[in-house]
Amino acid sequence: MDFRLRESSEARRAEVRAFLEEHMSLALEERVYRTGVSHDAAFTQALVDRGWIAPSWPVEFGGQGLDPEEMVAVGEELRLADAPMYGIGTTNMVSAVILAVGTDAQKTEIVPKALAGEIVIVLGFSEPEAGSDLAAAVTRAERDGDEWVINGQKMFTTNAQIGDYAFLLARTNTEVAKHKGLTMFLVPLDQPGVEIQAVFTLSGERTNIVFYNDVRVSDAWRVGEVDGGWRTMTVALTNEHAAGFAAVIDRLLVAAESWARESTDDDGVSRMEDETVREALGRTVIDLEVSRLLQRRVAWMAEAGETVIAEGPMSKLFSSEALKDRAQDMVEVVGPDALRSYFDPSAPSHGVIEHMLRFSLGTTIYAGTSEIHRNMIAQRGLGLPRSG
Repeated sequence: MDFRLRESSEARRAEVRAFLEEHMSLALEERVYRTGVSHDAAFTQALVDRGWIAPSWPVEFGGQGLDPEEMVAVGEELRLADAPMYGIGTTNMVSAVILAVGTDAQKTEIVPKALAGEIVIVLGFSEPEAGSDLAAAVTRAERDGDEWVINGQKMFTTNAQIGDYAFLLARTNTEVAKHKGLTMFLVPLDQPGVEIQAVFTLSGERTNIVFYNDVRVSDAWRVGEVDGGWRTMTVALTNEHAAGFAAVIDRLLVAAESWARESTDDDGVSRMEDETVREALGRTVIDLEVSRLLQRRVAWMAEAGETVIAEGPMSKLFSSEALKDRAQDMVEVVGPDALRSYFDPSAPSHGVIEHMLRFSLGTTIYAGTSEIHRNMIAQRGLGLPRSG
């Protein structure tokens, strides 16, 4: 099994690098960092103009039909550069669900706008008391003729302040098992009853808590069957659970190597000659390689038409935990200077190491906590019973 990328994939990587050199400016990087918003209208438009807003989608839907392996190369470069892709990612995720299970009217209304970069769709899954256990959602949607009335609140609705729609999980039936009484809706956010409040994470990312107070949604915006929301949401979560952070580990490694080469100890000896530094860099290289292989295995399976079961959660779990551990290592090796942040001119490697320490902690929660992913691996991959 050879997970080295083909020449065509490496050619795509070169194209992405050239694109980023032109459009990923220092001013954009600073704006994303300062605001905590990983979305930029001009950058999105540049992707649209280049045909890369959804490059894996079939050509007939406005994509380029890139295969999973080519997408690995594209994704690695975009993540390495910390490009503002989060809003695009969630919009494409939901658009793919609509293509799979949505109505013809939904496809006609949503998909072209998504591929033109004209709309942002955010995720309305988690709640204050239903984070990892999404099926415990209590936000209610009650039928009123041809409409639904929604009441409740959602946490971690990133980009809601600039979003056009929320892909919302709501409880529509309290008389059945919790997984069976849920329905998905595409809720327009610019309407009465929607209140958005900012929440900033440890990494500086802006997310939101969104309150829904008697928000009315036409049944035409229901995605999938009534009480069939868990199946609909699973279509989206399958890809999210396979998310890997290899490129982020690579970003940390590049920053740490830069510091080691450019700095010296009190005796004027390069930090790169220090055995402790070299050992920490070596562990990071090893974890990067394993993370890449796990992520590329998922792509290889998708291209081969194989069903990804436990392999996606394995990629996400290992890479997020490795990023957390290696970021902590690098802060310990660099010392107090590692805690200098992005806006401190004296910060090593432009403050990347400090930011990686904070950002890494969130990756063990994104797309499901590490505990949830361990359960999925145990159940799906090893056939073990669900833990209590």
